Amino acid sequence: MITSKTISNGILRALATIVIVSLALYFLYQIHTVLTYLLLSLILTMIGVPILNFFKKRLKFNHIFATITTIFLFVAIILGFIIMFIPLITSQGQNLSLLNTVAIEKNIVQLVDQITVFLESHHIDSSKVLKEANITSKINFTFIPDFLNSILGTISSLGVGLGSVLFITFFFLKDRVLFLKGAKKLIPDSHEEQTLNSFEKINDLLSRYFIGLLLQLFIVFLLYLIVLIIFGIPNALIIAFLCAVLNVIPYIGPLIASILAAILTMLSHLGNDFQSETLPLTIYVLIGFWVVQLIDNNVSQPIIFSRSVSSHPLEIFLVILVAGFLSGILGMIIAVPLYTIIKVIGKEFFPENKIIQLLTKDI
Repeated sequence: MITSKTISNGILRALATIVIVSLALYFLYQIHTVLTYLLLSLILTMIGVPILNFFKKRLKFNHIFATITTIFLFVAIILGFIIMFIPLITSQGQNLSLLNTVAIEKNIVQLVDQITVFLESHHIDSSKVLKEANITSKINFTFIPDFLNSILGTISSLGVGLGSVLFITFFFLKDRVLFLKGAKKLIPDSHEEQTLNSFEKINDLLSRYFIGLLLQLFIVFLLYLIVLIIFGIPNALIIAFLCAVLNVIPYIGPLIASILAAILTMLSHLGNDFQSETLPLTIYVLIGFWVVQLIDNNVSQPIIFSRSVSSHPLEIFLVILVAGFLSGILGMIIAVPLYTIIKVIGKEFFPENKIIQLLTKDI
């Protein structure tokens, strides 16, 4: 029989649960920086495990020396990027007047005027639309300096963050076996085998995925760089790097990269005749970028997304599409790793389910 005391106890338990969950979420929010460090360290660990095994099996390094060498390799790569790109970013910022709001607006206005003149010379009504829209008056150009200032403000903490990530990664690599043994004690005996098998498969698949992703970005970077060098675009290295990084965002990233490359190409040739020089050059660059994306979509991505995580390309496309609708760009970026984790767990814990059997037949 339900009494007032039972109802009040239920309400108190519900309130206590809400308070505890709220406090837990608040605590996680307060330590979100630490959680970010842990996530980055896990990704580096997944990338580092095959490298560590190579040093141990092929070069016969002991475990500690192989771990130190792997971390040193990460540090060397990071320092190489810093040494290579910091001067280029500074140079690109000066050339494009990124810290000068007035110069940005002036360049954009000049570019829009050139496009308007070109459209008028071809009797295209959209030139009137450009004038009436008054695009430049609706754009808040101050966001660029503000954004860059926020980046400069985080540079001071970058060293601490990078050091923390590498420090955590070192122990993840060094004591990986110890962590597994500790995890065994926390896992119920009835699910120990499935959990450990899931962990091993997830680690293997995601290691292949992240290494493949880095290889894909490197290939796209080289191809973009070749295109920009062929057409003599200033600061080709940094533009190619920025556009390659955008490819981390599936499907949308390459489109943004093409738009960015087109804008930077036009801004770097403002003094030239728009119709005879700037426009043809921009079209050539766009064609070059589209060729690169065609190669990437039909060669690089199928190999990485399909073979590395053992999923069909259509399956991956639908997963990324759904994740994009649910969580935007961030969802698209984490869709493949998260989907891979869910598939592996499903295969281990629900092997009799027909849908899971169909989706995990290649795992």
